[in-house]
Amino acid sequence: MEIPSDIGLSDKVAIVCGGGAEKDGIGNGRAASVLLAQAGAKVLVADKNLNAAQKTADMISEFGGCAEPSEVDVTNEKACKQLATHAMDTYGRIDILDNNVGIAHAGSVVEDDQERWDNLMKVNVTAMFLTSKHIIPEMKKTGGGSIVNISSISALRPRGLTAYSASKGAVIALTRAMAMDHAEDGIRVNCVAPGPVYTPMVYAGGMSEEARERRRVSSPLKLEGYGWDVGHAVVFLTSAWARFITGQVLVVDGGATLTSRPRAGIM
Repeated sequence: MEIPSDIGLSDKVAIVCGGGAEKDGIGNGRAASVLLAQAGAKVLVADKNLNAAQKTADMISEFGGCAEPSEVDVTNEKACKQLATHAMDTYGRIDILDNNVGIAHAGSVVEDDQERWDNLMKVNVTAMFLTSKHIIPEMKKTGGGSIVNISSISALRPRGLTAYSASKGAVIALTRAMAMDHAEDGIRVNCVAPGPVYTPMVYAGGMSEEARERRRVSSPLKLEGYGWDVGHAVVFLTSAWARFITGQVLVVDGGATLTSRPRAGIM
């Protein structure tokens, strides 16, 4: 049996949803876009903020990679259908879908309200349903592909972000169900669950150096995670090296889920 010696992404076509980021920041989607392009893929950077998507495409162009920005609201079904059509018209195929779009807010079910709950579920779960619904049929036309959905360790170890935790748990369940549904189509579906990575989504609202340090030391490795760490996981899962992997959750958290928060009165 021939063992793949190459990552196998040259000339593949990738759609990265949520591929933009604030200014020069490196979020999970931007990192994945850049790293996929470095590995040889043509990247369609989809984001609700066209300027942010353009910045990512420009970063890719700087090292000679191939990328194009696309303004897309992935919570809108018509827009998702147009995204799939645009990719096929431009590149003739779709091999990779990376679903990064997500929002978060704190609060228990008692503290939350239905409007915020519904909006979070629409952005974090429904958007993945809509992009997958319209991109999978196009993937099938050229023999299959790979999908990576971004979840969170909040699905595995809840800590006060109840709606977010519920949505990210749904992402894991959706991933596993999609992996079963589309295995016969040659489509692998996996999930990355990032831990406390330092991304624009985290620090956009302001974060003190003290809080940043607490996050760094919260994991056994005592390292600060970045969008690049999540991006590398996406590249691996979409590559030929992961050809026998589907329906799995790859936790990228420096070991944070191995620890538990101290409880009052318990050593």
